[in-house]
Amino acid sequence: MPSAFTIWCTGLPKSGKSALAEALASTIRGRGFQVELINSGKMRKTPLGASLGFSRDDRDTNVRRHAFAANLLVKNGVVAIVSAVSPYAATRAEIRAELSPFVEVYVSTSKAACIERDRDGVWAKALNGEIRNFTGVDALYEAPVRPEVEADLAQLSIEGAVNRVVAKLEALGLVAPAPGQSEDDRLLDPELSR
Repeated sequence: MPSAFTIWCTGLPKSGKSALAEALASTIRGRGFQVELINSGKMRKTPLGASLGFSRDDRDTNVRRHAFAANLLVKNGVVAIVSAVSPYAATRAEIRAELSPFVEVYVSTSKAACIERDRDGVWAKALNGEIRNFTGVDALYEAPVRPEVEADLAQLSIEGAVNRVVAKLEALGLVAPAPGQSEDDRLLDPELSR
């Protein structure tokens, strides 16, 4: 069985990163791996993240803590799936160098679609100036240039995005192909051909 690895889901707030990460965890567990999720939103509510604000330094500290946890998991044979905005390209490059194998999944859902799918109203508050340093409003998001996988969840279902990520994991030799599924079957999947 292949060794453990890190999947890092990055994208704007409310892009669908967490939902994709949860679905990926379930699928990868089904392939025989131990898997743990590291969700940035949940981590910020724990003692590890509660003291951090949203300055660039605090955001980088938050991402580095996620990477540290992911590294510990992978060293112990557990697949780490991180769901975090992680807005800065330089910081993502730094953690990519530390975590290997590393698969970056850019959840490229547009700002307009993120606003539309926001049930909590945080985008509206940020746009009205009630929340400061909000990524995509008054804080920068640097989109990945060469992620291993890109998935726009306004155009692609969660299942289609999971299929796309798993196909990449298989191509990288991190996950064995599912029994009975050939490469031709995966290529014929309409979600993968978008």
